[in-house]
Amino acid sequence: MRMQNESQAADLREAACVAPEPAVCADPELLKETAERVYRYMTAGRYEEWGMDIEHWDWVPGVGLIAIMEYGTGSENESAIRYVEQWVERNRVKAASAKTVNAMAPFAVYPELYRRTGRAELLSEAGRIAAWMLDEAPRTREGAFEHTVTEPASFPEQAWADTVFMAALFLARCARLTGDRRVAEEAMRQTLLHLRLLQDERTGALFHGWDCGAADHLSAALWCRANAWIACAVPEIAAELSELVPESVELRERYVRMAEGLRALQAEDGLWHTVMDRPDFYKESSGSAGIACGFIKAVRGGLLPAEYLASAAFALKGLLPLVTSKGEVKGVSGGTPVMPSVDAYNRIPQYPTLYGQGLTLMLLTEAAAGVEAQHGEER
Repeated sequence: MRMQNESQAADLREAACVAPEPAVCADPELLKETAERVYRYMTAGRYEEWGMDIEHWDWVPGVGLIAIMEYGTGSENESAIRYVEQWVERNRVKAASAKTVNAMAPFAVYPELYRRTGRAELLSEAGRIAAWMLDEAPRTREGAFEHTVTEPASFPEQAWADTVFMAALFLARCARLTGDRRVAEEAMRQTLLHLRLLQDERTGALFHGWDCGAADHLSAALWCRANAWIACAVPEIAAELSELVPESVELRERYVRMAEGLRALQAEDGLWHTVMDRPDFYKESSGSAGIACGFIKAVRGGLLPAEYLASAAFALKGLLPLVTSKGEVKGVSGGTPVMPSVDAYNRIPQYPTLYGQGLTLMLLTEAAAGVEAQHGEER
């Protein structure tokens, strides 16, 4: 009977997460409890699993770290913040052997760690990496960062949506910390370049990649997680740069056009298909979480009107049942390069990953913050 009552209570809590405005979810306790489960699963030491191995320097643990830091600061969870600080201490020596654009993601936590600790080496390392990105990182002929990776693969003259989250976000955070306008201008430039190169004129959504040599979008897939990386990163990039570079009308217009396209492609249960204009493909949770998180961030930052909270609430309702009692986020597609065909995206296996956990944790953190803000206004 007790288990039945607990199950009914959980069902009622999930049902509360349908009122889209002004909060994304009406039940802060459900959001906090789910976020805690997701965080615990991320940090449980599953080193034998590629997607969950957090003890190395690359984009997969980097996304997890960014999410844990946002969760820690957003929920005032000091143990989560300490976890990030300790991870950096254990792994920072590995950064030298992972100097690729895609592996810049872990550096995005350095600015906040420096603010909290005052440790000079964090500031100096962030400055060195920003200088490397501006002066040495490989670029396409249009000037976009070439998508370089730690894996034994190369993608010459290719720009991928992933880079905005993995690299431009760090540059924006570093620029705000240091006040360096050159870094700020490059962060904005890279963000705009990727939007220009990847945006689909027909739908407004983004393609996964662009081949600058062939002047095409490769397999031309409107891949869900590609859109999530940019949907989630751009509102923060814009906020971080707001006092350093002029507001970009083009950035706002392109982001709004992207959001309109994404909302039109949202499935009937609130999620997005892994290739969003292919309803016969499986639905993908990490990309859905990232898009919804981006919508909340964009509403808070003034890039989107409040009506987009309804779309975020719809996605959150579809995602909550995919978080298991242990905190594993189900329905996450594995690591995905630009695939040779659109159909190949539907053959990517699904398994737990730090980026799937991370994007979900970021959504839960943003949704909880919205509830707290609403309750504060009511008081």
